[in-house]
Amino acid sequence: MTEPAASHVIPRAGGGHSDYIVYVDESGDHSLTSIDPDYPVFVLSFCIFRKDEYASGVTPVIRQLKFATFGHDMVVLHEADIRRKKGAFSRLSKEPREAFLSALTDIIGAADFQLVAVVIDKRKLKDRYNSPAHPYHLALEFGLERIYRLLKGAGHDDALTYIVGEARGAKEDAELELEFRRIRDGANYFHRPLPFDLIIADKKTNSEGLQLADLTARPIGLAVLRPGQGNRAAEVLEGKFYRDRTGNKLGMGLKVFP
Repeated sequence: MTEPAASHVIPRAGGGHSDYIVYVDESGDHSLTSIDPDYPVFVLSFCIFRKDEYASGVTPVIRQLKFATFGHDMVVLHEADIRRKKGAFSRLSKEPREAFLSALTDIIGAADFQLVAVVIDKRKLKDRYNSPAHPYHLALEFGLERIYRLLKGAGHDDALTYIVGEARGAKEDAELELEFRRIRDGANYFHRPLPFDLIIADKKTNSEGLQLADLTARPIGLAVLRPGQGNRAAEVLEGKFYRDRTGNKLGMGLKVFP
């Protein structure tokens, strides 16, 4: 049996680990040369969990749903595969599929986590700036800054928190690691090092946290693009956004730029 591909970890010296873990995934692409008119945004969705709640409350119920639906827990819940009825989801007839989607929506609604999402409008970004920043790197910076504020409010701004993302390719991963280091080491709003490390997980990793991040990203993008359109998934996520003391999510748990 071959060993699974190792995840890449950027080492960082420091104190203890925080009680939180963050999973991040994207929706849309970061290209500014070919922009999809139907979905001209790039979204990064960060799901912030307390580790104890994640391990005892979130992971088991998702695995139980997989066992009940597919007979095993090896199916990876990718939003695009579910929407396009690909892979294991192509074998679900109408009633089992609807039951699965309803149960999954209920699980996400009941899961105890906070959301920080960054939506980059690529058309506006390109129109407004002569040399626009890379959408992914821009979204990463905005996201890490807001997660730091959230953790500071929870008293965990000095403990090490891991940010877990999915591998996208050797070149993209190397660029992401460099950008992450740059932001973490001080090129951020606070002009100070941030207590984060990055883990880039293999695409085949069956991580419930990564799957939830994947399931949240597109509904958030669609809600920003077409706010008047019915969006059950976005409705379920509404209560998850990180908010300021007055209850406002804009600029806090939801950053739309420009």
